[in-house]
Amino acid sequence: MLLEICAANYQSALNAELGGADRIELCSELGVGGITPSYGLVSKVIEKLDIPVFVLIRPRSGSFVYSEEELSIMKADIEFCKEIGCSGIVSGVLKPNFEVDIEATNQLVDISNPLPFTFHRAFDLTPNSMEALDKIIDLGIDRVLTSGQKTSAELGMEILTKLKNYANKQVTIMPGGGVTLQNIGLFIEAGFREIHCSASNLVQEYGAPIISFNSEKFLDEGKEFQSDIAIIKGLKNTIGNKKF
Repeated sequence: MLLEICAANYQSALNAELGGADRIELCSELGVGGITPSYGLVSKVIEKLDIPVFVLIRPRSGSFVYSEEELSIMKADIEFCKEIGCSGIVSGVLKPNFEVDIEATNQLVDISNPLPFTFHRAFDLTPNSMEALDKIIDLGIDRVLTSGQKTSAELGMEILTKLKNYANKQVTIMPGGGVTLQNIGLFIEAGFREIHCSASNLVQEYGAPIISFNSEKFLDEGKEFQSDIAIIKGLKNTIGNKKF
């Protein structure tokens, strides 16, 4: 079984290779499900690691529904990853009804070629997993990262097994989400060829800060926030031409 480690910082990426991982998915901010890592992080990891590095292309947290402008950002990130020597791309796009956005995803797949493409856990939000899998197979995508549409891959084992059997090696079904030393044997016994986890452990604790910079409203995956033009204009009008 191939072990892919989800690495959200430089040291985690190094540790993945030192620990014997076969591949990493490089991202940032695991707390929101991962977003595209910085130019500097991607460059450094590619420079130092010998194992394949797949890069997550997700321009923001929240929904997986993207505007044309966001898609252009994603395409530019993919082009950079190809130029710098990344081994694969991890991404995907949904429609507002949570179905796979075939047109948008196909654009990302096309620009990723010849690199392999993984459709990420946006798959777990789709209303019909088998229909979604058919679309992904038709797009020529290489693998699907999924927890079996449950909060953890262990809980999603029934759906994961059905997806694996249905895919019949046309696409790799890679379980991910809550995979640990304690339950990885279940996935080995079930015959999965690849597995995904962060293998994270607490290494430092600094104590509670005086104030928190986390904002709960921005972590609501069912809502999208943007800076508002009217509010900005109101602020500028209030400020006026005052000088201090």
